[in-house]
Amino acid sequence: MWGKYVCQWGTRLFIGLSLLSCSSMAATTDMDKWFRGYKQHATDKALYQVLWALPKGGDLHHHLSGAGFSEWWYDIATAPDRNGGYRYYTKTRILQCRGYGTNEYGPNPQFLLFRTIQASSWQALSECEKKEYQQLDTLTEEQKHAFLNSIRLDQSHEGRNEFFETHWQRLNELVVNPYIGAYILLKNMQAFSEEGLQYLETQVNVDRAQDNKGNPLSPEQTLSIYLAMLASPEAKATGVTVRFQYALLRFLPHAEKHLAWMYDFVDQHRDIYVGINMVGREDNDKGYPLRFLPTLRSLRQRYPAINLAIHAGEVDEPNQHVRDTLLLGAQRIGHGLNTITDPDTLLLMRHGPYLIEINLISNKLLEYTPDLSTHPFPEYLRTDIPVALTTDDRGMWDSTLTDEYFLAVRHFNLSWSELVSLGENSLKHSFLAPEDKKQALQRYQQRVAEFETTIRSDSNTLPALPAMRGFMCKHYPTLCEKG
Repeated sequence: MWGKYVCQWGTRLFIGLSLLSCSSMAATTDMDKWFRGYKQHATDKALYQVLWALPKGGDLHHHLSGAGFSEWWYDIATAPDRNGGYRYYTKTRILQCRGYGTNEYGPNPQFLLFRTIQASSWQALSECEKKEYQQLDTLTEEQKHAFLNSIRLDQSHEGRNEFFETHWQRLNELVVNPYIGAYILLKNMQAFSEEGLQYLETQVNVDRAQDNKGNPLSPEQTLSIYLAMLASPEAKATGVTVRFQYALLRFLPHAEKHLAWMYDFVDQHRDIYVGINMVGREDNDKGYPLRFLPTLRSLRQRYPAINLAIHAGEVDEPNQHVRDTLLLGAQRIGHGLNTITDPDTLLLMRHGPYLIEINLISNKLLEYTPDLSTHPFPEYLRTDIPVALTTDDRGMWDSTLTDEYFLAVRHFNLSWSELVSLGENSLKHSFLAPEDKKQALQRYQQRVAEFETTIRSDSNTLPALPAMRGFMCKHYPTLCEKG
């Protein structure tokens, strides 16, 4: 009787999206029993293997410039046939060419090793400054190792300051090369395909690019390079559907003007751009959410609706930024950690329509929840606030989406139904067009049903595990043991 009621309720709630049916509910119940027993006896490696092979929905919180693994950046930056013919230099020495107290901080700090520039910028330096830099493809093995480590958060003493104040400053002019960006996108698509992802919603900005002589490229020229990559046989072979968000760095002085520009640009390119995301360090109070309310209200008078996904609640202090973000019109909240300290907003978010994008590894490494036992994710999940696991700046964490799933299961004892709901939520709350969303959900459910049949009949048919990334090797070393 109870199962029949639940099935009828689910059919009414998700009509048109085919999220639940009587048969799928029964199968899910059986899978919950199977998974509960499996977890009791499975080794970390066996559990990870199941989660790696598990079909996954979408990654909705994905900074493309932070999603390139260190070796990808190096390999592409040193390959002119893939990077558009650019050549790069990186700082390997400090010669105090300008003396102490000059440009020590800010976007291009003087005393920051492995800050990378393209050849046209290197040519414009003084003779002293040129000697501080070395051509990227001539680094010794020791220097290359240090370069790779300089753009990932791999040491226990590193935290949010290292991340926010050095990583992008080191990448520097690598991120304004659209050919590199397009290859980083392809590498993400290929890697995500291997672990079963079907949809990627990533942040791609196109208004700062420059050619290999240092001349600016127009946004249209830059976008065409990304679109050409998406149309390539290599990208299509992944089976991963990709859409873009435009990212607004919210604490900059002229952020309102930039928001108005990107509103117009996204409106003109709705086939690929599905939304705008307000990003940036939230403990910089110059980016507080309500700063943008007058601008957004003005823009909404002139443009058809544009989706908003906004970072909020990624701070140590209790505040009402998540509530204010909803007031701006956000449909998705990035991180949402301190939502739990705002009971009225917490109640408002139960049962949707808003989704919180959960980033367990990011929150741990940036020390917002260094002990995952205090993370509010299970409270949100189990009080019917829609959530999905996402990767944030996975290249800088040296991690994967499967790593996020593994942590969630190991720390919070997720059921099979909860695992599947994460993938469903990621597609249901994506910014895909309605018909595309419906098809994506149907495809996901079919893939999950097929996987459930396979895993229950013979778990030994699962594909072999890939080489683990650095985050898992550090925190779960048994996963990296051979044999």
